[in-house]
Amino acid sequence: MPRSRRGDPPRSARPAPGAKGARRPRVRWPRSLAGQLFAVQVALVGVVVAGYAAFAYVSAGRQAEETARRQTTAVAAAVADAPAVARAVRSADPTAELQPYTERLRRAAGVDFIVVMDPAGRRWTHPEPSAIGRTYLGRTEEARAGRTYTETHRGRLGPSVRVITPVRDREDGGRIVALVSSGITVEAISDGLRREVLALSAVAAGALALGGLGTYLVNARLRRHTHGMNAAEIGRLHDYHEAALHAVREGLLMLDGQRRVALLNDGARELLGLRGDPVGRPVTGLGLPAPLTDTLLSPAPHTDELHLTDDRVLVVNTSPVSGGERRGTVVTLRDHTELQALSGELDSVRGVTRALRSQAHEAANRLHTVVSLVELGRTDEAVEFATAELELAQALTDQVVGAVAEPVLAALLLGKAAQAHEHGVELELTADSRIDDGVLPASLPPRDLVTVLGNLLDNAIEAAPEGARVRVTALADGGELLLRVADNGGGVRGAADAEDVFRWGWSTKGGAGRGLGLALVRQAVRRHGGTVRAGAAPEGGAEFTVRLPLPAPAGAGTAG
Repeated sequence: MPRSRRGDPPRSARPAPGAKGARRPRVRWPRSLAGQLFAVQVALVGVVVAGYAAFAYVSAGRQAEETARRQTTAVAAAVADAPAVARAVRSADPTAELQPYTERLRRAAGVDFIVVMDPAGRRWTHPEPSAIGRTYLGRTEEARAGRTYTETHRGRLGPSVRVITPVRDREDGGRIVALVSSGITVEAISDGLRREVLALSAVAAGALALGGLGTYLVNARLRRHTHGMNAAEIGRLHDYHEAALHAVREGLLMLDGQRRVALLNDGARELLGLRGDPVGRPVTGLGLPAPLTDTLLSPAPHTDELHLTDDRVLVVNTSPVSGGERRGTVVTLRDHTELQALSGELDSVRGVTRALRSQAHEAANRLHTVVSLVELGRTDEAVEFATAELELAQALTDQVVGAVAEPVLAALLLGKAAQAHEHGVELELTADSRIDDGVLPASLPPRDLVTVLGNLLDNAIEAAPEGARVRVTALADGGELLLRVADNGGGVRGAADAEDVFRWGWSTKGGAGRGLGLALVRQAVRRHGGTVRAGAAPEGGAEFTVRLPLPAPAGAGTAG
């Protein structure tokens, strides 16, 4: 005997199909959202078409009956008003004259019978000759009283809609001399209504078929777009999507086919510095830098492009949405500001390291020279040679340390001096340079000063030819910090105006496509409310001047 599954009742205990307590088979509801909408729409179209068909059927029946009444009324009135009828009534044999006339008129008018009778109800005419001479089946009191009367009555031809009207003899003072009844059988009305219902059913079936086909096509497209998911799955996917969108720290921006913002997360809003609700706004209206705007508008994909905003360095990747033309673009944004600053510092350290390595070789050569002079017995020349080198290095160190009390800037200047010496360039600190200890506020971090002054010195050292001189001025006075770097090299070449040198990709060597140095300088200066200007140096080279505001000392302006 086959065993039942665990948890199932024995077969003998299960109710038989159809027995009381047996489970009815559940109606399978479509799983996908598109299938559910299709079922609902088909049912809705069917109900609408059925309701319209029922309404049209009832209206058609009433209209057919009303048309039959009007038709029979018109025929009866035409017969009653005909002078020939009154003359035939006065004749010895009214049937002989009236029967051919009424039959001819009946066939022409499309009614089922026209009966002319005397006021007592005895028929003179009838479609069936055997009924002539017999009493009319129906009410005649209203007509004998001079009024036209309409009724539905079962007569010799079956139930019919009939009209009875009096015939007046105008030559006898309008006396009622006969009655006329005209009618259409209910069966004839039903036959006409049946034809109309068949036509209506065909139209309804066509409308239902077209509605179902249209609904199927729409839902097939919806099924493709929803990938066959139901409403719960779509809602769950939306919740996960929203959670993931706002959880990632990287910026995510989605543009539609018209290059308008369709979606963005909190990271993109922060990295781009957007305010308000930018969804629905075009990219050109976000106030982004022109190079970044051009990248977002481009239909081609872009990979790891560096772009500068007012206060950030961004790595931008764009990818067009597949599935058709101008479907949109997905943009990812990564904050590269800190990494770029660290990279700049690392480059500076590497430069200093190379300079120190070069100086170590040079110091070794000088040491060998001093040793050789001592071995040759030329002690005075050895002392003079070593003292001259020490005085030159110590003089620069004393000048930098004495003028610049800020340790980070002093270390930067000494390192750049060694780097300049390696390139064959002389670095000189002007005599009016002065930065006392504690003058620079905490709001002006040393890293930003290294970014500004370090990049200006790097560009000046790289741009100056061998044997040139780079002059540096660092002065904190009058409520501002002045940093000026000038060289006597070839000057600023390749720039249409002074602003071009601060664009990303421009360098003082006159070519495009280099680093971010000068662009980072302007970004850092603007972040602290300062200004940077490029121009020609008095000695013919390039000169860059940076002015940063300094807060007033505590207690200033409170005397008296």
